Amino acid sequence: MSPETTTLLLVRHGQTPTTGQLLPGRAPGLHLSEAGREQAARVAQRLTELPVTALYSSPLERTRETAQATADATGLSVIEDQGLLELDVGEWTGQKLADLARKAEWQTIQHEPASFTFPGGESFQHMLDRMIDALARIRTAHPGGTVVCFSHADPIRAVVAHEMGTPLNKFQRLSVGPCSVSAVAYPQGHDPVVLTVNSTQDSLAALTAH
Repeated sequence: MSPETTTLLLVRHGQTPTTGQLLPGRAPGLHLSEAGREQAARVAQRLTELPVTALYSSPLERTRETAQATADATGLSVIEDQGLLELDVGEWTGQKLADLARKAEWQTIQHEPASFTFPGGESFQHMLDRMIDALARIRTAHPGGTVVCFSHADPIRAVVAHEMGTPLNKFQRLSVGPCSVSAVAYPQGHDPVVLTVNSTQDSLAALTAH
């Protein structure tokens, strides 16, 4: 008999008016753009191809709005989890990416993120640790289930890299676009299996751990 497997689908929120321009962090009041709402509707339809048992979301507006499209499509309620929050960038919240890229610290973020803590915010390591803890809680609550977790680019990239055995300093080699799906299967008693990363087009119906 094959071991019980819990599958987590990690979905980045849809596009916002500041995507690619600002570092929003945890600033309140940032909602999906029209393109982001369309992305949320598309990923919701993709997710209905699977027997989804629960929906979790970061509490920020942009993730909640993305999750709500899937809630409407599946009839499931959205459970907020603080562990799925965006990286707290502290004093850098809301600053232009072009300006931040000129800071000396930006090179540390790009090449040695594991050693960096945002001024007045959190470290990449703390972000990863709380994501790991959150996903462990969720798996415990839904053994054998298929659970969708709506979060943010860096938290998703970091935890997927971790499950692949990739050091935190290399996590930015992964791409996680708006409303992309990354999936990890957790067979009981075995190492996790990364099923897909940054999936935006293909059917999810055939996802399985081989």
